[in-house]
Amino acid sequence: MDSIASYSLGFFNNDPSENTKVIARSLKNRILSGICIALSLLTMVPLISIIFLLLKKGLPLLGLNIFTELPPAAGMAGGGFGNAIIGTLAMVGIGLAISGPAGILSAIYINEYSPASRLAQAVRMVAKLLTGIPSIICGVFAFAVVVMATGTFSAYAGGLALAVLMLPTIILTSEQALMGVQSAYREAAYGLGATRFQAIARVVLPDAFPAIMTGVMLAVARAAGETAPLIFTALFSQFWAKSLNEPTASLSVLIYNFSTVPFPHQIAMAWTASLVLVAFVTLANITAQTIFSRRH
Repeated sequence: MDSIASYSLGFFNNDPSENTKVIARSLKNRILSGICIALSLLTMVPLISIIFLLLKKGLPLLGLNIFTELPPAAGMAGGGFGNAIIGTLAMVGIGLAISGPAGILSAIYINEYSPASRLAQAVRMVAKLLTGIPSIICGVFAFAVVVMATGTFSAYAGGLALAVLMLPTIILTSEQALMGVQSAYREAAYGLGATRFQAIARVVLPDAFPAIMTGVMLAVARAAGETAPLIFTALFSQFWAKSLNEPTASLSVLIYNFSTVPFPHQIAMAWTASLVLVAFVTLANITAQTIFSRRH
């Protein structure tokens, strides 16, 4: 009975050296577990610090006028950046309208129709290469394609630059989402007489849709904070944009412009714009996760 109890506990043993080893292993396990927990908490420090700093410096100027008025002149107080908010939403929307369907359909092709073809391999390679291209290069590309062709900076050019940035993220994350759908679902659909298109549309996509939307929101979050591509394509405007075919303000460019001037009010507005941008991205992510998780 004693031997059984000793074995079940895995701790007490007639051999003192063995007991010492067990105690050492247990202590080592606790130390390593504590280190892992500490490092996990450490990764949250930058995010918490950023949020704290944004709330501390961005909240004082946050008010209704921020969303309804235009940016003040240099050295002047008051005003807001309603035009930059609308411009950011417009250009991110244009970029998403271009990259969303193209990225998801590309992922469907390379994962469902011809995963081993040379074209599929080429698309994967190009998407991975695009993720490493500096965003300013995408801005130069859109400048050459749209701005030089039309002769004016515009929201369309900014949207195209953001679409190029968003496309690889959407392709790669959508492919991973489709790969996560169990093969048994496809086989069951085929067994019931469904065509490949019907199986994808009615079985695979609904199951993968929440994960696909997560990837789309990651792409939106990246695009909303880009500055260099918009400087080359949309430039900036102190006024309300009357159309999408003219220079358009954006939050990221406003933050860049106002943070580099020697006027305290403009610097404070840059902090407030940063807070609004982070809140916009966070709210969009939470909303998308809530809506599509319920549908799933």
